[in-house]
Amino acid sequence: MWTIRPPVCADRLPYVTSSPFPGHAAARRRRVGQAAVAGMTGPVLFVSGFTVLGWLDPGYSPTRMFVSELSLGPQGWVQILNFVLTGTLVVAFGRGLAAHFSTGAASRAGPVLVQSIGVSLIASGPFTTDPSAMFEQSSLHGFVHGIFGAVVFTLAPLSCFVFHRRFHGDPVWRSLAGWTLFSGLVLTLGIGVLKISQQPGSGLFEWKGAVQRVLLVTFMAWIFAVAFRLRRCCRDQERGSFTPPPS
Repeated sequence: MWTIRPPVCADRLPYVTSSPFPGHAAARRRRVGQAAVAGMTGPVLFVSGFTVLGWLDPGYSPTRMFVSELSLGPQGWVQILNFVLTGTLVVAFGRGLAAHFSTGAASRAGPVLVQSIGVSLIASGPFTTDPSAMFEQSSLHGFVHGIFGAVVFTLAPLSCFVFHRRFHGDPVWRSLAGWTLFSGLVLTLGIGVLKISQQPGSGLFEWKGAVQRVLLVTFMAWIFAVAFRLRRCCRDQERGSFTPPPS
């Protein structure tokens, strides 16, 4: 007698099972898989990019200066490109999330938040920041960069909390619920610490770059983890849902 064992993510990819258009379902599954790869690539590109650039610039201090200030250095165009490419990959990942979570909790708000973060990263690239030491001066491009940066740091914890609601009630994704909630809390508390560290009289002023990096790495690690799980879901679907019994 044959037993039926559903793949890990079969119940969360309804467009794959019993579809009257298997070709369309397979194409959609491929798009989601490609979006997941984009979601894994973006965080690695972004973090490794600003880390390497910081090492190569002798006048740059990763603990004292923000990541965006790498755009002001001799290789500033590389960091600008880093923002644009990472944002593009995050937008693509958000579209994949929308296709995967087509119904239920977080099916609308979650992907929109992630895509909005990607768009903000893209837009913040060409508008270079002002040096963090120049609190009395602000250029137009520095102001615009600050606006998009604020959008990223505001939506990042929100996206974690929105997806936590979905993951907590989903057996397939429940193992990521704790990490998602933890990331959201770290981002929420960290943003407050970052705000304090930006004040010249603060004892954290010389560490504002390190504080920002903790937030960026935390969020990028969360993006990578979700993308990795999404990619695994697609692979499980490709393997099929029927397993013969042991002989």
